[in-house]
Amino acid sequence: MPSSKFVIESKIPSSFRVEKVKGQFDYDASVVRKEFDVDIPIEDIDWNIGLIVGASGSGKTTIAKNVFKDLELFDGFEWSDKTVIDDFDEKLSAKDITEALSKVGFSSPPDWLKPFSVLSNGQKMRAELARVILESDKPIIYDEFTSVVDRQVAQIGSAAIQKFIRRENKQFIAVSCHYDIEEWLEPDWIYDANEKQFYRRSLRRPNINVEIRKASQEEWKLFKEFHYLSADHNNAAHRYIAEIGGEPVAWCSFLHFPHAKVKNCKRIHRIVVKPDYQGIGLGGKFMSVLAQKYKIDGCRIRLVTSAPNFIHGLSQSKNWLMVRKPSRVQPAGKSSGFSNKTKATSTARLTASFEFVG
Repeated sequence: MPSSKFVIESKIPSSFRVEKVKGQFDYDASVVRKEFDVDIPIEDIDWNIGLIVGASGSGKTTIAKNVFKDLELFDGFEWSDKTVIDDFDEKLSAKDITEALSKVGFSSPPDWLKPFSVLSNGQKMRAELARVILESDKPIIYDEFTSVVDRQVAQIGSAAIQKFIRRENKQFIAVSCHYDIEEWLEPDWIYDANEKQFYRRSLRRPNINVEIRKASQEEWKLFKEFHYLSADHNNAAHRYIAEIGGEPVAWCSFLHFPHAKVKNCKRIHRIVVKPDYQGIGLGGKFMSVLAQKYKIDGCRIRLVTSAPNFIHGLSQSKNWLMVRKPSRVQPAGKSSGFSNKTKATSTARLTASFEFVG
């Protein structure tokens, strides 16, 4: 955009209280006036993500509205009391919607089937962004970006969302008072409303330090509500927790896997990443680190999953080999390499099987 100069004026109505304040502070103006001279030179660059950042009252939203008049300013959706997926445009398929939700880090099927009103703030932000990116043909301005979520959640969410925006090749301008999301959102350009400065950026997301420890069976209660198939957990499983900043954010457990041909095989029993930490590849990394440990000890590791985000992610990974494409496993009595228990729980849904190769 070229340089943009504009003036915002607000008339001051007369009232008893207004006159009282004017007299008290010796202020005699009838109009509040603020001039803006903004230069955001992006017309000749390729970009997907921009960030307008500054303190409250610095004019961020006013700048966005006046400099980018042709862009769509997102100011919220009307959400019904139906499920989240039913509120998306009826022209979109269920596959389009669930893939978009997963890619912004909202990958919990039970929560997709809830009304928007009962979601957490982090889930609401991701659902809104998935919907606005899918449904809008114009570049989007998103005001108050991450303003209502915890700061660590805001950073993790920004990292997941920026990947989806770039994958869809959309243009998105975040307007925020929080500087702590800059490196996580990885914007192509930034306008700092405090400094009145424009910056080209090539930021890299900070490393996320994750600590892994053994877990007790009792700690499963922290994660069971987020496992979309079952809250049960086998007491014989080997259990692990991943922590970020001391916060338990992911669970992974392993069981011995009786197999007709493969000896010393284990399968991943439960893998859960809490909703606010989805979308950054944490689950796949967590599983791979643990699977490598078992591989060094001479074990083979298998995973059966129906989760679209895991199937997509692991199929792109060099660490995992897809040994069965998405399908329904054969019913009991048919020849396969899997136990009857696995068959019984998987025949009604499409699943894929992977083996860790390291």
